[in-house]
Amino acid sequence: MRIITGCARGTKLKTPSGMNTRPTADRIKESLFNILQNDIIDTNVLDIFAGSGALGLETLSRGAASAVFIDKSADSIAAIEYNVQHTRLQDKAVIKRLDAVDAVKLLEQKNYTFDIIFCDPPYHKGLCQKLLDTLNTSNILADNCLFIAEIGKDEELNSDNSNFELLRSKTYGATTKINIYKYIKGIKS
Repeated sequence: MRIITGCARGTKLKTPSGMNTRPTADRIKESLFNILQNDIIDTNVLDIFAGSGALGLETLSRGAASAVFIDKSADSIAAIEYNVQHTRLQDKAVIKRLDAVDAVKLLEQKNYTFDIIFCDPPYHKGLCQKLLDTLNTSNILADNCLFIAEIGKDEELNSDNSNFELLRSKTYGATTKINIYKYIKGIKS
């Protein structure tokens, strides 16, 4: 796994040990960032269920202003800390070891606002839906914030009663689907 382009291009990333994480494949990451390429410069990014931090680091390498990395695994946090130092992007990164919902509450208290949120939890556990529901009533989302969910190919997220509009859904291989949503304040009541 590596940074694809930008100031840290080609940097190899460390992944957490064990079988508890499933890093986003380089080909999926490349496809995703081809879609996002015009939406990254000077953004504030939240990488939740961050694993190695690859998605947030890719945005920083491509010109994002800042990234907050959230994971509750000690192994993941250690990998993120290493990768942030290794890519020399530590001045733009904040790393927190927290549960996703607890992290949203803390970030609200600290008045963070995000333009892009990556959510890449373990598949088939309902974690992405829980986060989507939590974010819908949160104040950490900039208007038109992009929420990128990496979920199992056969998983569905319900955004019908939310302020999230599904922009794109694409399946990759036999296991992975990427959904991209836009947050629009007040579209649902």
